[in-house]
Amino acid sequence: MSSKTTKTINHITGTIILLAIRVVLVVVVFVIAGKGIKAAYDFGHSIFYAQAVEDAPGHDITVTVKDGDGEKEVAEILKNKGLVDNKYSIIVQAKFFDYEVKPGTYTFNTSQTSREILDQLNDGPPGDETIPDGAGISPVQEETQPDEPFEWLQEDNVSE
Repeated sequence: MSSKTTKTINHITGTIILLAIRVVLVVVVFVIAGKGIKAAYDFGHSIFYAQAVEDAPGHDITVTVKDGDGEKEVAEILKNKGLVDNKYSIIVQAKFFDYEVKPGTYTFNTSQTSREILDQLNDGPPGDETIPDGAGISPVQEETQPDEPFEWLQEDNVSE
């Protein structure tokens, strides 16, 4: 074999190898991008279309939220107890939908969606019926009736 033939074979082989490496890199980029897009879609789906962890009837789980626990701590508790699949989606839901976590002891069911759980956390524990500021209870006014109907029309009460 001549040196010219060897150079040509080496050049062709090098070109094929570079082309194969480029194809592999493009495929890897597409696979990673596809997985990233799927993960982003799944995360968005879990935020706006909340699903329960189990089908009804599920089972009850008691959770205690301490005073000072925020969305992150509560999301971690709910994830550890098996009430939600993704703790980050419940954190985003709480912030996006403007939920406030109130301390207390709650009983949740694994057939509840994360939005239903957040509704319950926002309302407070059962039996914690507080009246919002400015919405006081007005006393019942006594209804007064005159002793005689149309008493006010009598001549003594009419001023001339």
